[in-house]
Amino acid sequence: MQEEKHELKRSLGLIDATSIVAGSMIGSGIFIVTAQMAKDVGSAAWLLVIWLVTGLLTMSAALSYGELAGMMPNAGGQFVYIQRAYGKLASFLYGWTVFTVIQTGVIAAVAVAFAKYAAVFFPVLDTELIKIGEDFTFTNKQILAMASIILLTYINTKGVKTGKSIQLFFTSAKLIALFAIIILGLYVGLKTDVLSNNFANMWDASKTVLNPDGSITVTKLAGIALLGAMGATIINSLFSSDAWNNVTFIAGEIKEPKKNIPRSLFLGTLIVTVIYILANLAYLALLPMTGSPTGTTVLENGIMFANQDRVGAAAANVIMGNIGVFVMAGLIMVSTFGCNSGLILSGGRLFYAMAKDKLFFKEAQDLNNNDVPEKALWLQCFWACILCISGRYGDLLTYATFASLLFYILTIYGIFILRKKEPNAERPYKAFGYPIIPMLYIIVTALICITLLIYDTKSTGLGLVIVGLGIPVYYLFLNKKE
Repeated sequence: MQEEKHELKRSLGLIDATSIVAGSMIGSGIFIVTAQMAKDVGSAAWLLVIWLVTGLLTMSAALSYGELAGMMPNAGGQFVYIQRAYGKLASFLYGWTVFTVIQTGVIAAVAVAFAKYAAVFFPVLDTELIKIGEDFTFTNKQILAMASIILLTYINTKGVKTGKSIQLFFTSAKLIALFAIIILGLYVGLKTDVLSNNFANMWDASKTVLNPDGSITVTKLAGIALLGAMGATIINSLFSSDAWNNVTFIAGEIKEPKKNIPRSLFLGTLIVTVIYILANLAYLALLPMTGSPTGTTVLENGIMFANQDRVGAAAANVIMGNIGVFVMAGLIMVSTFGCNSGLILSGGRLFYAMAKDKLFFKEAQDLNNNDVPEKALWLQCFWACILCISGRYGDLLTYATFASLLFYILTIYGIFILRKKEPNAERPYKAFGYPIIPMLYIIVTALICITLLIYDTKSTGLGLVIVGLGIPVYYLFLNKKE
């Protein structure tokens, strides 16, 4: 009897693809990172400018990726684009970094965020099981985080239709909940003078540092110092807006990919950009920009010193009182669970594409009876769980974010290379505003990377080390080829 041939099935439509873009982007970042950004720039206007620039950068990158997605509507997405423009070594280094820290690190961090907010309802999750020195602590939260990754991996092995149903449900739920928080926040906040006070001296920027002795140091920012502070802190909003490219990994399962991938990239990033800016406007309507770390209420703490940086929870507290903490914890649990569903669904397809090219473990190219790369999904699950155990996923994310930006620059510059190398190639969709918009993205992102090299040399350097470690691994895979 002839063995049944398994292949990826094109069963995802535009709405499914858009939900993966938006759902993968919205995790826990939007509820937390604004606190650090407020301390870094100290200005309501500049804070919103940073979020706007982040949205414009993300959307311009997504619109540029549309051309590459139309040319190469295959599983693997960005891995495939880089390989066609630069060759196998560059594409392997991208895939290596995605596997070691970018995809799996984000999955681990998002899973731990899910468990962290579950602890609001179940305090037993905070129980320490193992503690080694000051750097390693293993708690019930890490067990729950790993369990959530394993559960979502198992669900995604049951077929892309099951995975897309989970993704669509959780993305819809968190979008509705976020819009509700924004509308209620603006409704309640605009009845007070908080917003007008925040914008009274809206362009006066400053950096606020909480010293070890509990005192505060405030430094005025202007000119180059302000640009440097903005360039350094934008990494927070860029991280919160990342993972939009995951939809390109599953191009082999999207209907009419030459049309639907570019459209989903634009729609998904547009939706999230609007939500993020409105959410920050709601925060500014509800909470004072400045505050005190010793404050006893959310209003006294302000945005800068929100308890554990939980700006979203503080905003919900203003709207609904103490119950707001539980409402926000529930929302973040939904948000992070849905975010990981999309990340897990997409990531396995990239490693599947690498294995097909003999640049990953051979078993990862096998499809199960449900026509999904089950072994690739479980390999991803295994490493993400290891990162949960290590407790170092936060550091890995910091190191990898810089490398991720470099690969975005590399990929978008690939459009210029391919326009020259393959002028007659089919391009169902052409990059919006080419060459100006793609080049502006490259220039602005390169300036951000240079700023990060100056202001956070250790993290950016380690990011480059992680990428560089992939070079000897690449040659090991080459030597294993038959």
